[in-house]
Amino acid sequence: MRPEEIKPDTKLCTIIGYNAQTGDRRRYFNKILKSNGINATAIALNIKDEHFHITMESLPHSKVKKMIIEPEFQEQALNYCDELNERAKVRGLVGFVEVIDGKIYGYNLDVDIDDLVDNPEFFDEKMILAIRMMLLAQRWYDAKIDMDIIPTII
Repeated sequence: MRPEEIKPDTKLCTIIGYNAQTGDRRRYFNKILKSNGINATAIALNIKDEHFHITMESLPHSKVKKMIIEPEFQEQALNYCDELNERAKVRGLVGFVEVIDGKIYGYNLDVDIDDLVDNPEFFDEKMILAIRMMLLAQRWYDAKIDMDIIPTII
């Protein structure tokens, strides 16, 4: 979605990382939303290590309620979450957060991916990322899970 396409009713979330603007997570997520006809987009926030702490500390008091975390910050994100799902605790990685009533909830979707595909070992890294973004788009915006569009997304 181009900046001029964002309207007052466009639903927004954030993606944070070194290269969030050009990364595959944002590209795949936005393609999934577009293919489902959903008026939403992930706004990228490119940051450096020294900005992560202040960004996460201010998150509960900001307008951001949904944030995708790029891999370089997934381990650090644990320290800012008030609650974690079981898989985030086990893996020690947070793939995305949601802010609810001023609390940060951290999640990891690895188990959900394993439940969705019979043989995850047959999927390469980009395909697994597309599935991860599809699950997240479904969670946040009721997007359809459609494994047939994975080649188009990638």
